[in-house]
Amino acid sequence: MKEIVISLLFASVLCACQSSQETTETTDAVAVSAGQEAVVDDVSQKDVVKVAVGSADHTTLVAAVKAADLVTSLSNAGPFTVFAPTNAAFDKLPKGTVEDLLKTENKSKLETILQHHVMTSALAADFFQDGQTMGMVDGTNVTFTVKDDGTYIDGNKILGSVKASNGWVHVIDTVLLPK
Repeated sequence: MKEIVISLLFASVLCACQSSQETTETTDAVAVSAGQEAVVDDVSQKDVVKVAVGSADHTTLVAAVKAADLVTSLSNAGPFTVFAPTNAAFDKLPKGTVEDLLKTENKSKLETILQHHVMTSALAADFFQDGQTMGMVDGTNVTFTVKDDGTYIDGNKILGSVKASNGWVHVIDTVLLPK
């Protein structure tokens, strides 16, 4: 009887070790296949991507960021300033434009448009000065205007701002197109 108990104990320890190894291998595989965006953290401040994902008004932007494979880049430490067009902003584009940009063959064009909405610095809306010109990730410049009613980027008003762990998200109601 003692031999049976020892055999069962040995078998259960062996199974537990194998299960632990499988769990570690599965976790390692997930870690290798995903970047910073895969980190689950419900306590810390959200990064710029998670801010957009949490907004019902930015589902088109989130779909575009995913299609352009920019989720990992924008989830990293940054810093970033993102000018985030709302769904209504994308709706202002000519019919079929968004659907066309989301196609795999137009990924490069979509990347360029999205990069025209990003700066590699963390700047609050009150940082911008009237007439100030700044560079975007796509290599082009934008101009800021400050009026009594708010701050504008290339003539488009910043509607609101959200501080993120890796920068700022400024909500805008127009898609900024590079010149």
